[in-house]
Amino acid sequence: QVQLVESGGGLVQAGGSLRLSCAVSRRTVTRYAMGWFRQAPGKQRDFVACITSGGATNYADSVKGRFTISRDNAKNTVYLQMNSPKPDDTAVYYCAAASTRVAGQGLDEYDSWGQGTQVTVSS
Repeated sequence: QVQLVESGGGLVQAGGSLRLSCAVSRRTVTRYAMGWFRQAPGKQRDFVACITSGGATNYADSVKGRFTISRDNAKNTVYLQMNSPKPDDTAVYYCAAASTRVAGQGLDEYDSWGQGTQVTVSS
């Protein structure tokens, strides 16, 4: 069973920076697509970013140019670097793993999820 453990969430001021980590067990990040999603209170879970097994990345328009998804193959860990966050970025952030080499923005394209980490951006 795949295990995903997020860390790095917390309180950050608008315009600052924060890096989320997702440690992956029982699935190699270089062989499958990985993604980040977020869910604000009372709202649906939304796509943030994804990376394919080949390293291609894709971002939601709302975070493009500010957030960066990356991975450390040796540590089997995926990251989300959040630069210049805004109060609207406040949400619980979830790491997700696909069982395919390529995955996109759909929730149903991912079969394993982490427990989530809270990110709060103050103005």
